[in-house]
Amino acid sequence: MNIIGDGGHAKVIRDLLLDFPYAAGTVIAVGNNFDRRREAQNITDPCEPLIHRSAVVSPSARIGSGTVVMAGAIVQSGAIIGEHCIVNTGATLDHDCVLEDFVHIAPGAHLCGHVKVGEGTLVGVGVGIAPMAVIPPWSLVKAARLDIEPLQNH
Repeated sequence: MNIIGDGGHAKVIRDLLLDFPYAAGTVIAVGNNFDRRREAQNITDPCEPLIHRSAVVSPSARIGSGTVVMAGAIVQSGAIIGEHCIVNTGATLDHDCVLEDFVHIAPGAHLCGHVKVGEGTLVGVGVGIAPMAVIPPWSLVKAARLDIEPLQNH
């Protein structure tokens, strides 16, 4: 197995690969969607989808080459996931969702049924997407910002 990348996402991919000792091809372990697309243009042997042992993936879901489904993720019936996507830790895709190529669904994000996510989009951590939403290609769906203030009267 050839791994492209050496950042935080690559660390997680290396751990995931412990469950795939005979995996072949190249996995692009790069979290940035633009950079992952650029790297994909230079490889000829993308790996089969890598699915963490604790992920739950419906037998009717289709997952493209080079895609990774991380720990605790759930991919429901009829979902279609493109190539070189990341379905990150604890993310959920309900029935009939479609992710085009190079999409990243961040940890804890939840997509209701029939959501279509355009190529290269990043759905941020903890974001919830309503049923039948259509997200244009190369969009950023932002996570809520956490403003931390000191407690008063403690």
